[in-house]
Amino acid sequence: MEVNEALEFNDWCPGCGDFGILRGVEAALSEMKLDFTDAVIVSGIGCSGKLPHFVSGPISGVHTLHGRALAFAVGIKLANPSMKVIVDAGDGDTFGIGVGHFVSAGRRNADMTMIVHDNRVYGLTKGQAAPTMPMGEKTKSLPKPNINGPINPVALAIASGYTFVARSFAYDTAMTKELIKQAVQHKGMGLIDILQPCPTYNDINTNEWYKERIFKLEDDPEVHDPSETMAKMTQALKNAYMPEDRIPIGLFYKNEFIPTFEERLKANIPNYMEKYPADHEIEKDGKPITDITKLIEARRVF
Repeated sequence: MEVNEALEFNDWCPGCGDFGILRGVEAALSEMKLDFTDAVIVSGIGCSGKLPHFVSGPISGVHTLHGRALAFAVGIKLANPSMKVIVDAGDGDTFGIGVGHFVSAGRRNADMTMIVHDNRVYGLTKGQAAPTMPMGEKTKSLPKPNINGPINPVALAIASGYTFVARSFAYDTAMTKELIKQAVQHKGMGLIDILQPCPTYNDINTNEWYKERIFKLEDDPEVHDPSETMAKMTQALKNAYMPEDRIPIGLFYKNEFIPTFEERLKANIPNYMEKYPADHEIEKDGKPITDITKLIEARRVF
């Protein structure tokens, strides 16, 4: 699909941060020379969920269910570990109904990348408070200030076991592109929390508001030896909990010493990486080639 064809049916609001995220994704995929044989983008429901439809270029995309994008993505990755799997979802999608999947993905450390569109509101359903909105904040779409405390995506990812944790700003497409490339090339589960202004429903956390507060991290976030793990995690959490007037962006934490989920499976299934489940032949001429009658009978409840 050509770029102009993708934009022709794009229904994001003018000025939406999703456009910057889309450009960052496209640039990263282009520079890594990935196509539909190498990579797939899995999205959930919401404004962010439309991203696979709008990506220009030959890339596979799957538009799934609200909060379940990670579950679909893990299935794809386990079926074909050679694929680069990128999950694209919103803050409400990810940290509301999908927060259990988010935590479990960190525990597994599957070799995938999670991109979160973090605009603090449920944009597609008219601006309700998302799990990342601070308590007491009142955007123009809320009748009263938000009464719930916010989830900190960076801190939750580190606590859950993500081995690559970063934050970007939607309008900084160059940084977004580079972080996506690093996350995709990283061995393990990665999160990129992308701060994304919503010009329609969030009149507080605007482009100007962020530009007055964001700054780029200069710490070395990478674990170069397993003995550094705790110190690097502590450093990352300290950066994650800076006050609202100082919002760091960049790479918070990177650790490639933790075995991936695929490596753990291989330890139990020695030939797992030799013939992926996606390569197994299960039918011929439209007929199943495996007889599971005995298995069904063994499980039958009388």
